[in-house]
Amino acid sequence: MKNLAIDIGNTCAKLVAFEGDEPIEEWRVDEGEWGKVKEFCHRHHFRRGIYSTVVRLTAEMKEAIEGIAFPMMQFIPGVTPVPIANDYDDPTKVGADRLAAAVGAWTKAGGREVLVIDVGTCVTYDFVTADGHYRGGNISPGPTIRLKSLHHFTDALPLLSRKGETPELGHNTETAIRAGVMRGLVYEIEGYVREYLLKYPQLFIYLTGGVDIDLHISEKKRIFADRFIVPEGLNRVLNYQVEIK
Repeated sequence: MKNLAIDIGNTCAKLVAFEGDEPIEEWRVDEGEWGKVKEFCHRHHFRRGIYSTVVRLTAEMKEAIEGIAFPMMQFIPGVTPVPIANDYDDPTKVGADRLAAAVGAWTKAGGREVLVIDVGTCVTYDFVTADGHYRGGNISPGPTIRLKSLHHFTDALPLLSRKGETPELGHNTETAIRAGVMRGLVYEIEGYVREYLLKYPQLFIYLTGGVDIDLHISEKKRIFADRFIVPEGLNRVLNYQVEIK
């Protein structure tokens, strides 16, 4: 039997089919493409599903989700039961994607401390203790936001894509901006990783999100790239509802 997990983010949605705990297929859904949901469901014999969102659902999104023929639940932090303790000051205010990623990472780490780093529209850092307490995390601007901010808040700096040459030192305005943003982001992430590994020597780090980051640190054996960590967390939450019943 299969589960469906839908992770609705700021730029797109991901549909992921699970066979047990394993993701077996993923589709991306952009604005205006929500008809793909029905097609994806026809490819699999789902028994139930779960979705989370960090944006307000449009009429198109609602129609697609409500049209699903099997039971679907929305993951709502602070309301939906989860297999870890949510220590946020107000458990309902943490982002659904952040908490789902924390659940997914802690489940996969098997009783270790975990730090989840999600690099997308924003960069988020979320920490879970070995005994399953979500302690919270930090939110930082993602690369596209940083590039747009440099253009928006200055008169002379152009708007650039994050893809392109990023030398150690920029040799023109374009490379100076891109290298400053992208290398600065890498240094930021490496700083978090080193600090948390000093505090928690058994820590596992999970990197996810839509932006590839190449870290130049010696502790890479404790760092795992996992683009499914949010859907995996959603799938774990969905299965947890059956367990507690």
